[in-house]
Amino acid sequence: MTQRVTVSLDDDSAAALETLVAETDNGQSTVVRHALTFYAANFEAANERPSGNLERYYRMLSSGEHVLLDVDFLHAFLEYCYAGGDPDPEFVEATDRVADYHAREYGARFDEVGDLLEWLAFCGFLDVREEGEGVYHLVFPSEAVRWFMTRFIERSTVELPTEIDLDGGVSKVIVTERPPE
Repeated sequence: MTQRVTVSLDDDSAAALETLVAETDNGQSTVVRHALTFYAANFEAANERPSGNLERYYRMLSSGEHVLLDVDFLHAFLEYCYAGGDPDPEFVEATDRVADYHAREYGARFDEVGDLLEWLAFCGFLDVREEGEGVYHLVFPSEAVRWFMTRFIERSTVELPTEIDLDGGVSKVIVTERPPE
């Protein structure tokens, strides 16, 4: 059963409707039905402030600088590069170039190592637990990820206004932040 509805549109909503009709090659009625269905399904997100994490993910992904990657792909990739005990030298060189680039970015962005570690935890590379007094316990999902991220952390923190010591185990690392010498 079809119901007719009369709607008054302001200039913005009229322009949006016109754009969607042109982009979808659908009639106005179809576009309005789809829009209402979408709005109903996403009502909470449309009317509440999105979580901080959702906003950060959106900024990361919309810049085109980051991608979503299934964690199994990350593990497979790192295990392949780490096969045979030592990582491939060309992979190490490429990793170091990426870390060195991020060192400049992080030097301007973070004042404390803890903030950087929280960022890397947000990105899914590790779990971090702050012990206080500049001491952090990092837990990694595998030895290969621990190697990769420990090397990245060492190199990408060189421009922060602090220094770090790393004490590593198989899948855990203790990071101790200290003032520069």
